Amino acid sequence: MPKTILAIGAHYDDAPFGLPGTLLKAVRQHHRVVVLNVIGDYSNWPPVKDRHQGLLDLSVKLASERGIEMRFLKHASMGFEPDLALKREIAQVVTEVQPDTAFMLWKADRHPDHEAASAAAHAALYQPARLTGNPNARSPSQVFWFDNGPGHTIDFTPDTYFDVSDEWTAAMDWLGGLMAYIKNGPFDPAKDSAIDTKTVLARYRGLACGARYAEAVRSVKPLVHDLFG
Repeated sequence: MPKTILAIGAHYDDAPFGLPGTLLKAVRQHHRVVVLNVIGDYSNWPPVKDRHQGLLDLSVKLASERGIEMRFLKHASMGFEPDLALKREIAQVVTEVQPDTAFMLWKADRHPDHEAASAAAHAALYQPARLTGNPNARSPSQVFWFDNGPGHTIDFTPDTYFDVSDEWTAAMDWLGGLMAYIKNGPFDPAKDSAIDTKTVLARYRGLACGARYAEAVRSVKPLVHDLFG
């Protein structure tokens, strides 16, 4: 049966960098995929200061073209904390979307935005009923942390791998489209640090599990697998 997948990040590129192949694989398998970004105001970010609305529009467009629903809250970078208000905002989305599986950023990170978004998402995913006051709100049956690359994530040890070899080209096209907008010029994958970093990471994860390209996550709760199933 089709499932609903929710990925929660801080910035426009957290999910397109951390989980692009996994999310595209879910779409290919006919699941509903929603991405929620806490930051929806990029007017204080120099690379797109005068083009910040365009970044939101492009992010929504590129995701939609790939069968993914992209959402943004209205916070700015360094303008939010994992307080009750933010937890409730995210919990409202969790209640509306009703995900079966959810992904959130790893909790230890060099970027304060990532850590704050992870903490708020953790509370919202596990306590949506209490946060919203809606007794019908439910938590996803599976919740995973995902990493944001070696430049950000600290001490991340995955326990679950997804083979994204078949989705790799499409995943890099998605990430590359966003990077081209940030650079405000033609995209050259051979000279893009985000593509290079993601490729190295995906090959490393692939070598760990026997795939050409892979993405890795960590389950918040231990999962039971049927050894002989």
